[in-house]
Amino acid sequence: MKIKLSEVLRPLALGALLLSGATLAPAALAQVQPLDRVVAIVDNDVIMQSQLQQRIREVQQTIEKRGADAPPMDVLQQQVLERLITENLQLQIGDRSGIRIADEELNQAMGTIAQRNNMSLEQFREALSRDGLSLESAREQIRREMVISRVRQRRVAERIQVSNQEVQNFLASDLGKLQLSEEYHLANILIAVPEAADSATIQAAERTAMETYQQLQQGADFARLAVSRSGSENALEGGDMGWRKAAQLPPPFDTAVRELAVGEVTEPVRTPPGFIMLKLLDKRGGETQVRDEVHVRHILIKPSAIRSEEEARLLVQRLRDRISAGEDFAQLAKSFSEDPGSALNGGDLNWIDPASLVPEFREVMANTASGELSPVFKSPYGWHILEVLGRRATDASEQFREQQALTLLRNRKYDEELQAWLRQIRDEAYVEIKL
Repeated sequence: MKIKLSEVLRPLALGALLLSGATLAPAALAQVQPLDRVVAIVDNDVIMQSQLQQRIREVQQTIEKRGADAPPMDVLQQQVLERLITENLQLQIGDRSGIRIADEELNQAMGTIAQRNNMSLEQFREALSRDGLSLESAREQIRREMVISRVRQRRVAERIQVSNQEVQNFLASDLGKLQLSEEYHLANILIAVPEAADSATIQAAERTAMETYQQLQQGADFARLAVSRSGSENALEGGDMGWRKAAQLPPPFDTAVRELAVGEVTEPVRTPPGFIMLKLLDKRGGETQVRDEVHVRHILIKPSAIRSEEEARLLVQRLRDRISAGEDFAQLAKSFSEDPGSALNGGDLNWIDPASLVPEFREVMANTASGELSPVFKSPYGWHILEVLGRRATDASEQFREQQALTLLRNRKYDEELQAWLRQIRDEAYVEIKL
């Protein structure tokens, strides 16, 4: 909608006339229509009536789609306004913290949302239009949500403390063992046995089960046999049971699946419903985590107010030439390197996971043989040379399990800490509601 300049200036002109003491005729007053009004002052910002009404409409549409009953309008209005106040406070924190969402990142987020809904961007635009939203409004809403998400990641994350003792206690608990154990994608075939079956019926079912097992061992299709012979409720899905933990299976399957390779089938096992065979379709998690590590040292020279980009590069090149000529890398690193974390150690970064490094450093390190000096290269930190001292593969299973446990425990605490933080910023803010 195109807004005429006169419509924007009219309220300003009215204000100037009132301040000057001029008198307006009743007809002139009747013609003045306010465009919008403030419904809440929130610290250094305001919430407008139009924002509140738009959000109420969106909430009403969501409630309607769910088939639920909306609360009375006064209750809904109060709830929506409180939500807008909380969002506004978080956006102000994001602005003060310098959090910005680049257009490229926003475009990527919009594309991802459209893709998740199996739509092209044009189809997404049309769907928004049917809901009374423009693509521009949706972009702004998503930008706001991305800013709020980053503010929460920073401010709430720093409030969450998980001790090493909590991690170890979780790892030792039954719940921890269950959540961090392997998962198995299983399928089953059940040769059913009636509850009051006689011995002849049981023996016949056992023969059928063994024949089925032998056919599977000879390469028969498990899913096809499940459809034609299994008495299980998932027979028509080829016996697919989905993903299960070993602890969720009855004995002896809880131990048997751990010994299966992917594609293998257990021998028939007699259970109350009949004779059951399980096939391991896939497994995930819990496996040994092998991590590649590199022993590397480097020298970093940073451009500054008194050293240009080119001067920094030339200095690193001269240091490289001196090392190639026989001077000691460690001594030059101690004298020249501007990486405070490694300079005193002769530039030594010790054994390090390449994934923890910036892409530029990681790429050069990957292309440098052990015992060799890299060319001069640039990263976001400045100009470098590095030397690879060795490479190794390390079993990081224990560290991986501890990291998984830490992540689970932090996620458990996140919602609680988030609500506490939101209450805190609301209580500490200046909020004046003008409804």
